[in-house]
Amino acid sequence: MTSAERRRQILAEAWVGDAVLALYARRRILNESGAVDAERFQRMTSNQFLAAFGEPSEVEAEIGRVYEKKGLESAFHFIETRLMDLYDRQEAKRTKGTTQSHGAC
Repeated sequence: MTSAERRRQILAEAWVGDAVLALYARRRILNESGAVDAERFQRMTSNQFLAAFGEPSEVEAEIGRVYEKKGLESAFHFIETRLMDLYDRQEAKRTKGTTQSHGAC
């Protein structure tokens, strides 16, 4: 397989992985807050966040491969166990910073 063919394969897998991640994020946000939160969704699915784990398309491709081989619940479990610990820590830090800055007013 040439590097161009491999890149096309990764992008195809990433396209599916991106959709799975988006569904996971929307379900998690709705389950936790009961409301649509586009800003939180953006933080959870952004390339900036995914880059903490590697090249974003590669991370999404890995999610896509898990989905294709093992199904949606396995892909959700992968996201939960591999990505969400960091996301939760970042959110806690962001929330703490917001709370402290509002408390200073």
